[in-house]
Amino acid sequence: MHIEDNVVQTDVLIVGGGPSGLAAAIHLANLMQEKQVKKRILLIEKGVGVGSHILSGAIIKHQVFRQLLNEKEYNDIPFDSKVSSDAIVWLGKNWKFKLPFHPPYMGNKGNQVASLSHICRYLAKIAEEKGVEIYPGFAVNELIFENNELVGVKTNDTGVDEHGNPLANYQKGSSIKADLIIFAEGSKGTMCEQLIKSFQLDKNRNEQMYSLGCKELWQLPEKRLQAGEVYHTMGFPLSMREFGGGFIYGLKENKVALGLVVGLDYQDPTFDIHHAFQIWKTHPFIKKMLAGAKLLEYGAKTLPEGGYYAIPKLYVPHGLIVGDSAGFLAMPALKGVHLAVYSGMLAAKTALHAIQKHDFSADSLSMYEKEVINSKIYKELYATRNVRQAFSDGLLLGGIQFVTQLINGGAGLRGRLRPLSDKERTRKLKDFKGKSFQSRFHNYFEFDKELTFDKVTDVYYSHTHYDEQQEPHLKIPNPEHFRAYNIETYGAPCQYFCPAECYELRADKNGGQDLRLHPENCLQCKTCTIKSPDNGILWCLPNGDNGPDYRYM
Repeated sequence: MHIEDNVVQTDVLIVGGGPSGLAAAIHLANLMQEKQVKKRILLIEKGVGVGSHILSGAIIKHQVFRQLLNEKEYNDIPFDSKVSSDAIVWLGKNWKFKLPFHPPYMGNKGNQVASLSHICRYLAKIAEEKGVEIYPGFAVNELIFENNELVGVKTNDTGVDEHGNPLANYQKGSSIKADLIIFAEGSKGTMCEQLIKSFQLDKNRNEQMYSLGCKELWQLPEKRLQAGEVYHTMGFPLSMREFGGGFIYGLKENKVALGLVVGLDYQDPTFDIHHAFQIWKTHPFIKKMLAGAKLLEYGAKTLPEGGYYAIPKLYVPHGLIVGDSAGFLAMPALKGVHLAVYSGMLAAKTALHAIQKHDFSADSLSMYEKEVINSKIYKELYATRNVRQAFSDGLLLGGIQFVTQLINGGAGLRGRLRPLSDKERTRKLKDFKGKSFQSRFHNYFEFDKELTFDKVTDVYYSHTHYDEQQEPHLKIPNPEHFRAYNIETYGAPCQYFCPAECYELRADKNGGQDLRLHPENCLQCKTCTIKSPDNGILWCLPNGDNGPDYRYM
């Protein structure tokens, strides 16, 4: 990257190397070649490489790639396998029942099983061949405004100690300025969150809702599971209060991707999704499948589930929001890759229009939101606009509302449902009614490190790395308030909801309790910013190329 006076100038900047950002880059490069327009497209990615921070199930509605790529490029996409069988299984503690049907929106016939991190690396190669400049390892932590207009972003300062003081190798962050910035950071993106707050883009929108997914990749004994064999599970170990389920995807070379995804609107302050995932694997159906198998990789990420009513305004002068950053995830199917690609392509179309007119005003870029409204994205999300909110009331009431939504086109019993934020849903210890997760599963607190793994051991399989010379990116802004409120009132739910044991509750010297932070474990899922009561935890962006390094997730 050519840097002059600590400033990089480009025509279009894309922040994030996931499917939406890469689709925007590829489609814009194609459109510019078609129209003989020569402009610089620069894509930056905070991971050590493209794909290193990408985690998904993933089952992909692949037809969208036919619109993005030419025939040869499409045929070379490294999908793992086509779905060959597809079943939904209800689990009890020691029994299973295969549903004789698929609930609406849940079928996967014709879809492809894939590693999304692997596909993103392939798309990055295609983008570079078309002239897109891609720079991994660059973390941006600040929006740049001039005359109250967005003009760029600033990368992290590097070479500082744990207190933020400059060291001998200190290097000031660079400014990257562009006529247009496309924000494609994924779920709960740092810059996108700043943008939404600065311009109040979520005004009159629902609170975004999230789930957390924990995933592992295993090597199986031969012929244990067929490539393309797909199972989704409901029930054990989740109660009727918790929304979520498991997935099992057979891959080539006798591998299997499996995981558990649970909505973060649960009420129990002791609920632990990683622990629930390990308990899920002890079910006879899954335990038998993994007998003699070997763990290869682990990761976790959040998913934006709020749907149609939680989508923010998608444009500002000089800026567009795409993919998971915009909340483009279809429920209850939990599919967003195809919507991410669609949104990236629509952003590229808008970008070319703005470049040709040399007009990056809000009026010009509003074309993007109009394109999205008239696209498959809104069609899918509008039909299921109340699905996720309905299940905040539990599976029974949620199921009743879901049926009525199917009957009346998505409206349900009460029209637009407005949920509390995920952190507001968490109950205080004294207010939670019923058996807590910790009491329900007190016999499952030991991990054999063959089938079940503690969080720290699992993190080892995520290839996570952090520079020692940097300011810790996890902070407790008000320790005294945190101790009184988050620890004493709520029982420190961060010790449970974090899938990487970044928050360790321990005794302090005064006989009370405080937290020991482990930012070196962080998988950058940002569950702490979503679920921590009273915003007690501050998540800051660490150095670029830090964090997990997912290989086939």
